[in-house]
Amino acid sequence: MTTATPTAATTRGRGHRFQTLGRWLASWVAGWSPTRRWALAVVVILAGASIPVLRYLVFWPLDQWQVDVEVYREAGVSILTGRPIYSAMTESPQLLPFTYPPFAAVIAIPLALLPFGAIGWLWTGAQIAATAAIVWYAGWRLIHRTGPLAPVTMALLTVPMLWLHPVSDGIRFGQVNAFMVLACLMDLRTPRPGLLRRVPPGVLVGLAMSIKLTPGVFVVHYLVNRRWKEAITAVATAAVVTIGSWVLLPEASFAFWGGALQDPARLGPNAGTSNQSIRGFLLRLGPSGLPGDVLWLVLVAVVGFIGFQLARRAYLTGDSISEVAAVGLMAVLLSPVAWIHHLHWMVVVIFAVLGADPLRDRRRLVAAGVVTGFFLCRLPWWGITWLDHPDRPRWFGRVLQNADTFGSLLALALLWWALHRTPGTRHTEETAAVDVVA
Repeated sequence: MTTATPTAATTRGRGHRFQTLGRWLASWVAGWSPTRRWALAVVVILAGASIPVLRYLVFWPLDQWQVDVEVYREAGVSILTGRPIYSAMTESPQLLPFTYPPFAAVIAIPLALLPFGAIGWLWTGAQIAATAAIVWYAGWRLIHRTGPLAPVTMALLTVPMLWLHPVSDGIRFGQVNAFMVLACLMDLRTPRPGLLRRVPPGVLVGLAMSIKLTPGVFVVHYLVNRRWKEAITAVATAAVVTIGSWVLLPEASFAFWGGALQDPARLGPNAGTSNQSIRGFLLRLGPSGLPGDVLWLVLVAVVGFIGFQLARRAYLTGDSISEVAAVGLMAVLLSPVAWIHHLHWMVVVIFAVLGADPLRDRRRLVAAGVVTGFFLCRLPWWGITWLDHPDRPRWFGRVLQNADTFGSLLALALLWWALHRTPGTRHTEETAAVDVVA
C-alpha cells in the first residue's frame, strides 16, 4: 500500500485557495462599518490577552497577585492615612517597599479609593490598552497600508506583543512600564499624534521622569542632538511636578531624595536573574569590587555612545520609531537595575525593525521575527532551571540566565542594521495618512 504525496501543483493550488479565502475575508470585513471593525479588533485583542491574563490573574498564587500595583496602591493609602510612604510595606510574604518618587505616590491616590481586587483587573485592562496603543503608534507606518482594515491589523499585531516575556511579566506584576513606553513614544513620534498637538514636546517625557527616573535617558538624547527646547521642557515639567510634590509631601520628599534613592537594595536583589542590565550581568559573573565598577562604567560608556549615536542617526533621517527604540534600549542597558519587565521597549524595537513596508525586504521580517521569537521565550528562567542540574555545563546555563542582556544588545545591532538599509531624509518616512488618522 502506498501513500500519496502532494504534488507541487496541488500545494500551489491549496496556497492559492488560502490566498483567495484571505482576500475574501479581508474584503468582507472591509465592508463593515468602522464601529464593527473596531469591535472586532477589541475582541481579537481580548482573546489574545486571555492567555497571560488567565495565567497571572486567575491561576497564579494569590500571595503573588499583582504585587507591584499593590505597591503603588499602598503609597496612595499612606498619603490618605498619614503613614510614612517609604517605611510602609505591602502585606506578607512580599513585604515590598515603595521605590518611586513622591509624585508617583500622589497620582496613586485614586488607586487607594477602590478595593485591591478591582484595581488589579482595571490595571491589567489599562496595560493591555496601553500596549495596543504602543502598537498603533509604533506600527502605524505598516498598519495604515491595510486601509479600512487598520483596526483589525493593529489587533492582530498586538496579540503576539502581549505574549512577549517582558510584556506578560508586566501583566503578571501589575507594572507601570507600558505607560512609560507609551508616553515617551507619543512625545517623540513624528508627526505628532493628534491628541498632543497642543502639548509641547518634552512634557510627557518630563512626567514620565517624575514617575520613574529611567526615562531621563531621553533628556540625554535631546542634549546630544542639541534639542534644547525639548530638553528644557522635559526638565522643567519634571521640576514643576517634583517641587509641587515636595510642597505637598515634604517629609516623603526628604525621605526619597535624601535616602531611599541612594539605596539600590530597596529595589530587590541587584544580582538576581531579573536584573538584565549590564550591571546585573556583571554582578552575576564578575569581576566584583572596584574592577567590576570600572568595567561597568567602561561598558556603559561604549554601549551608551553606540546607542545614542544610533538614536541620533534615526532622528536625522526622520525615523522617530527607531529613535525611540534605541533610546529605550539605553534605559534598560545603562540603568543600574533593569528588571525583565522594563524591556517593554521591545514592542517599539520590533516595529522599528519591521519598518514601513517589510514585504519589500523580507529580511526585515526575518529580523523582527528573530527579536519576537527571542523575547517570547523565558530564557533567563530556563537558565536557572539548567543551573539547577549540576551535571550540565554551567557556562550554557549562565548564557541563558543572561539572555535578555544579550537579546537587548542583539536588538540594538538589528536596529542599526535596519536603519542603515533605508537611509532617508528628515521627516520623509511618515505619510500624510499618519498625520490625519493618528
